[in-house]
Amino acid sequence: MPPDLVLASASRYRRELLERLRVPFQVDAADIDESPLAAETPLELVSRLAREKASHVAIRHPTAYVIGADQIAVCRDEILGKPGNPARNIAQLQRASGQALRFYTATCLVRSKGELCEEHVDETTVQFRDLSELEISRYVELRAPLRLRGRLQVRRTRNHSFRAYRLPRPDRPDRATTHLALWRLRRAGARLP
Repeated sequence: MPPDLVLASASRYRRELLERLRVPFQVDAADIDESPLAAETPLELVSRLAREKASHVAIRHPTAYVIGADQIAVCRDEILGKPGNPARNIAQLQRASGQALRFYTATCLVRSKGELCEEHVDETTVQFRDLSELEISRYVELRAPLRLRGRLQVRRTRNHSFRAYRLPRPDRPDRATTHLALWRLRRAGARLP
């Protein structure tokens, strides 16, 4: 029987990605403060958040492997938080128009009482084309949920807002991270189906 696997994330997107791998797991979202610390870089922030989520949940599941994950979007050296409302989302997309956004996606694997097994951060750069006000308002109205970083779904390849990608698999950056987490689980000693 495989060991317990816990996803320390409330993200339905991460849950769906892990479900595609057909690995049994449970979800136990970590409730942590995601505010950046003073002088913390985006890379440091995303790494810390993934680690804290996994460590926090591992306390409740002392025999499980726990995967913590987080993603930060950065535009012109500014971290874009979850927009929360359409007006803020429109402002973020106006800022992103014609710009390169960097997405940092961190995964952290923790085992028994917070013992760190593996950490990894992927950096993905997405170049936006210039967006008109009409395109932005239609995108906000029709496309993305407000809880996503920068209200973007990089994995959607039919969104013509993006001019170019720079990453190993441009259509599936989160899937690559999920497969990496699975590989790291096996490397850490987990026997998975």
